[in-house]
Amino acid sequence: MRNPQSILITGATSGIGAALARDYAAPGVRLVLSGRNAERLEAVAADARAAGADVEAEIVDVTDAEATARWVEAADDAVPLDLAIANAGISGGTFGGGESVARASAIFATNMNGVVNTLHPAAERMVARGQGQVVIVSSMAGFRGIPGAPAYSASKAAARAWGDAMRGRLKPKGVTVSIVCPGFVRTPMTDVNQYRMPMLMEVDKAASLISRRLARGDALIAFPWPVHMFVRLMAALPRPIGDYIYGRMPEKN
Repeated sequence: MRNPQSILITGATSGIGAALARDYAAPGVRLVLSGRNAERLEAVAADARAAGADVEAEIVDVTDAEATARWVEAADDAVPLDLAIANAGISGGTFGGGESVARASAIFATNMNGVVNTLHPAAERMVARGQGQVVIVSSMAGFRGIPGAPAYSASKAAARAWGDAMRGRLKPKGVTVSIVCPGFVRTPMTDVNQYRMPMLMEVDKAASLISRRLARGDALIAFPWPVHMFVRLMAALPRPIGDYIYGRMPEKN
């Protein structure tokens, strides 16, 4: 959507979410932001206000469906949302490494359920108006499971597939669905990685790229393109070859 005026972003305390909030901040723009860390969220809100935006910031647990729906609906009641971005996400590195059942469940609860909890109520309101755009921040890891991050890969793949399905359902009703699949972007989530990250992109550059392509209404925003081509190739290779290559990749600490 070009020139959205009322924008909702989850996971806005750091990384891509914070960079998108700062990228969209401008006079005449209303930002509705959420995150888990009050201090960092207020810092992002302050930067956006300094750029001229009207900002509402609130601590919201996207794994709580009822609380998230109330937050989204209240934001839409105040000023109808043009753009809703489900960016909140966690990885195995968020917990200091490893994937127990509890940790895997927490990753799914945020990365998949949190997307549905955020975008379902937003999309319902947009459908009633016949216009709007919802955005899912997935990952390159969603194209082919990475042995070092099983739950993260699976949760991002599920979110991407849900978005693909919802695109076909919502397009005839005037609502655009876009899916963002970044490669390595310099954020607190990748800062814990103690291994080489090919084509690592600065977060501000990533946010600028995302906002430009959302303005075009792109269905899939996957970048950098060489990494996208690589993961697509890996997904198409015979399983033994793909397993061998991916099995040599490092794990998160």
